[in-house]
Amino acid sequence: MFGFDTTQAKRRQGPRGSFDLWLLVALIGLVSIGVVMVTSSSIAVADSQNLGAFYFLKKHLLFLSLGMIAAGMAMRTELKLLEKHAFPLLAVAFVLLLAVFVPHFGMRINGARRWLNLLVTSFQPVEAVKLILVVYLASYLVRHRENVETRFLGLIKPIMVAGVIVLLLLAQPDFGSATLVIAVTIAMVWLGGARPIFLFIMGLPLMPLLYIAATGESYRMKRLTTFLHPWDHPFDDGFQLTQSLMAIGRGEWGGVGLGSSVLKLSYLPEAHTDFIFAVIGEELGLAGVVLVMGLFALAVGRGLYLGLKGVEVGQRFAGYVAFGVSLMLAMQAIVSVGVNLGALPTKGLTLPLISYGGSSMVLTCAMAGVLLRATFEINRALDARQMTTRVPAAVAAVDANVVVKPREAVIA
Repeated sequence: MFGFDTTQAKRRQGPRGSFDLWLLVALIGLVSIGVVMVTSSSIAVADSQNLGAFYFLKKHLLFLSLGMIAAGMAMRTELKLLEKHAFPLLAVAFVLLLAVFVPHFGMRINGARRWLNLLVTSFQPVEAVKLILVVYLASYLVRHRENVETRFLGLIKPIMVAGVIVLLLLAQPDFGSATLVIAVTIAMVWLGGARPIFLFIMGLPLMPLLYIAATGESYRMKRLTTFLHPWDHPFDDGFQLTQSLMAIGRGEWGGVGLGSSVLKLSYLPEAHTDFIFAVIGEELGLAGVVLVMGLFALAVGRGLYLGLKGVEVGQRFAGYVAFGVSLMLAMQAIVSVGVNLGALPTKGLTLPLISYGGSSMVLTCAMAGVLLRATFEINRALDARQMTTRVPAAVAAVDANVVVKPREAVIA
């Protein structure tokens, strides 16, 4: 475990907080693999655009550095501050999602309005919205615990908030992120104690809406049908998936070797972003795939485990935040891997902490920092509980060892 050697984190003769070592190892491992694989997968892309071989690597390291600063700040910020400002943060989230529709400020790329023009760079608001949504839901579950656990109406507000966010995302359009928001919201509310029957009843009206959203546009319908039979359209609608499957198939057990991928050479689209997992499969083989999935499983598993511990010791907000961030990382990773393996239709979601990205990398690092802060406060509460049991036991042991001299042995 790692702890802060400051008055904020460590008080003399008081409970000590510490970051979870295994979680930190998993996160560092994912980031390290990401740097290596972005380097390998982006060289051909940069050369084809005459940008210089290491153009994307340099930008990736820049964004990663900003992400580390954001993570460090999050790790030193008491979660009660986020809990206190959950509503203002939610308002910021709505403003950011609406800002993409403002002319000249919102940017349209590949037919979608998902980015804001910040002059020196672009910013994707949904990356910040993911973290803000987790903070708001955790705050709501703490404040309305009894209503969520016992009443159907207790679920209305969080579901409505998530619904508005989903509608704004679908208007951009960003079907992948919208699905992610719905899944995380339902999972967090369920972990917060909501009855499954309530969630089922509330989910019924969403099903036809999701069906309409998924089939309302021709390109989405093509994605839904093509991923089932990609080899029927290997040179048009199924091109991305067939190239991805060929890359993963070439890797076999041990891979073709780091840097030796063939499919990344202008065959596999978005090799350094959406389809970086396919490059990992080709160059590192099944061993690399298992390593990456194992690190994600370790990070998510530790986050969920410590979240449960947090709820048990009364650190409910920290526990729910740990649940939410872990679920967000897990589901985005599952979708990204599923797309690369042909198990899910193509979505514009990157592999967290590994894929090249600007705002996605910075905000994912910030999210990881918040998760680490949650484990710090949960471990601090666990240490406080252990102190309350250790002190009485120590006093009892001292009392048991006191030797009382017989009265007749006392010389007047």
